[in-house]
Amino acid sequence: MSGNQKIYNLVIVDDHLLFAGSLEGLINSFPNFKVLFHAKNGVDFQNKLKIQKHIPDVILLDINMPVMNGFETMQYLTLNHPSIKVLALSMDDDEKVILKMLRFGAKGYLLKDIHPDNLKLALEEVMLKGYFHSDKVSTTLLNALNEAKGEKIKLKENELKFLQLACTEMTYKEIADVMSLSPKTIDGYRQELFNRLNIKNRVGLVIYALKNEFVKI
Repeated sequence: MSGNQKIYNLVIVDDHLLFAGSLEGLINSFPNFKVLFHAKNGVDFQNKLKIQKHIPDVILLDINMPVMNGFETMQYLTLNHPSIKVLALSMDDDEKVILKMLRFGAKGYLLKDIHPDNLKLALEEVMLKGYFHSDKVSTTLLNALNEAKGEKIKLKENELKFLQLACTEMTYKEIADVMSLSPKTIDGYRQELFNRLNIKNRVGLVIYALKNEFVKI
């Protein structure tokens, strides 16, 4: 690379000191990346960031850490430093964990057994494109999309009936009366759909029902 190549500042947030030290040496060997510092958790990161002259361009963030874990640190970064690109770097390949980190704002998710060449590629791509999706992440996202598409056919009969009635002007108590169920059971249906469909209110239920043609105007 040319001498004018931009140097990107990077921070490692990981409580495994030996791993983080080896990783720092590896990254500093990449021509266009320089490790500013290493922090052992989210609180340590915040404290060290306060005394830095430079805000990092990219952070490699572990998930399982004491004091302040990767999820909490990711939420803090999204709120306070949204311009910093974050790549999760973890031993955990659970799809729910991956999706949670991506939803919280991570621009990619890498496993700790990643080949050095692929790590270099991931860092370069996240700075160039704004994100890096490994094969694992791409598969996870596709699976999540397919699950979301299949959600409408997984509704139980009573859930479907509740959803359709929720799109009327009936109160939840009136819906319970019509369905010959207790208000508590109806509350259970409502909360279950809120959680499963990632919806926060009745308007969201109506929009979901219309989009998936459970009801028609």
